[in-house]
Amino acid sequence: MPDAPLGHGKVGRMEFLLALRQRGISDPAVLRAMDEVPRESFVDFPVRPQAYADQALPIACGQTISQPYIVAYMTEQLRVKPQHRVLEVGTGSGYQAAVLSRLVREVVSIERFRTLADVARKRLTALGYDNVEVLVGDGMQGWPERAPFDRIIVTAAAEEIPQALTEQLADGGVMLLPLGPQAGTQHIVRVTKSGETLQEERLIAVRFVPLLPGTAREL
Repeated sequence: MPDAPLGHGKVGRMEFLLALRQRGISDPAVLRAMDEVPRESFVDFPVRPQAYADQALPIACGQTISQPYIVAYMTEQLRVKPQHRVLEVGTGSGYQAAVLSRLVREVVSIERFRTLADVARKRLTALGYDNVEVLVGDGMQGWPERAPFDRIIVTAAAEEIPQALTEQLADGGVMLLPLGPQAGTQHIVRVTKSGETLQEERLIAVRFVPLLPGTAREL
């Protein structure tokens, strides 16, 4: 059954949440956050009828908004708490940051494309997500002036874990990121920091756009 038209989208939203539960998302707080954040506000008008479909959708600058299941899965696996400060690498549309904002004290999000950062910042402000700060910068370098972070989430695939990000992770903190070659198999990896030790857990297979250094010059 296709999603109901937006504006009359209650059936679509109910199916959306049911699909997340059926795929194993069980944390009530995560499900509530996914329900509260209007996904249609984070996609361009031509694809809004597909906003609640479980698929990635295109956004500006050749990037994508991740499928709802991946957003919910990564949020759940990050194991956030209300007092946490979270660094997000790769703002994109701002959707993942909005979901996290319902669950934590503060989200600092870094985007290499100024166009995406500006649009996401305006969108988040208009929707009242005032505990999210969007910055333009090199996500691979994190934001050391604001470290340490209790949690770090990376929404683009790295070939190896960026050392700058592990250094900005608080002791006992968790980082979640897609890891693997651009042309090969990638997996979500959960990194837990204990003193100078990093414990890695490989989770599900995924496909993300690559994590690139620097900021984009043209956009």
